[in-house]
Amino acid sequence: MTDRGRTALRQSPRKFEVGPSSMTWDRGTLVIDVNEIAGPPVIGRVRGQIRVTPSAITKVELPLTPDGAHVWRPFGPVSDIEVDLEAKGWQWSGHGYFDANFGTRALEEDFAYWTWGRFPAKGGSACFYDATRLDGSELGSGFQFDRDGGAYEIDLPPKLPIRRSLWAVKRETRGDHGARPRQRMNMLDAPFYSRSMVETQIDGERSVGVHEALDLVRFRSPLLKPMLAVRVPRRPRWTFGI
Repeated sequence: MTDRGRTALRQSPRKFEVGPSSMTWDRGTLVIDVNEIAGPPVIGRVRGQIRVTPSAITKVELPLTPDGAHVWRPFGPVSDIEVDLEAKGWQWSGHGYFDANFGTRALEEDFAYWTWGRFPAKGGSACFYDATRLDGSELGSGFQFDRDGGAYEIDLPPKLPIRRSLWAVKRETRGDHGARPRQRMNMLDAPFYSRSMVETQIDGERSVGVHEALDLVRFRSPLLKPMLAVRVPRRPRWTFGI
């Protein structure tokens, strides 16, 4: 991630560019070209291409607040992915997804905490979204997606605890009664955020998926927000060449 100014943004019906990186729809495949510089502690070039091919595009939108100020949009929750980055060991293919969040307010204005998880399951994938809003109300949603773009709301299995992250962020996901979810791989660890590969059990089927936990009470802290400026490079005056 690199923060850039408006002069670094271009958009057309099939292409979205931010600086030297871009996302392009090409005959049903989302082609993501990455050309960035990583922030500390490991500074270096991050360059290559990621190709995400959804089996279908869903029509699902999930409002995360009653007034619709925050929306989750799972575009391609059942996808094939190919990764080819210019680093040793960063070439692979497998089961992937493509989603996005949209909002008209900052997340910390409405939420205290949330977890999200997407797990390959039964010819498609299962997604769970749980959140605690600042007003004390809670969101709990579960969906099953098939390869044809069908989306079905499912009964929620119980919440199950996962061992806290390295920064002691609370984590939980959904799974069968008696299951014991566990982290299989750490992907990103911050004082307010955790992203990891988590193994759980859904309807008797073991599955390893992507899981995130976000503590927005911590994120609002004036002591933590300046840390983002250290980890995320800033290029406010970057422009496209003529």
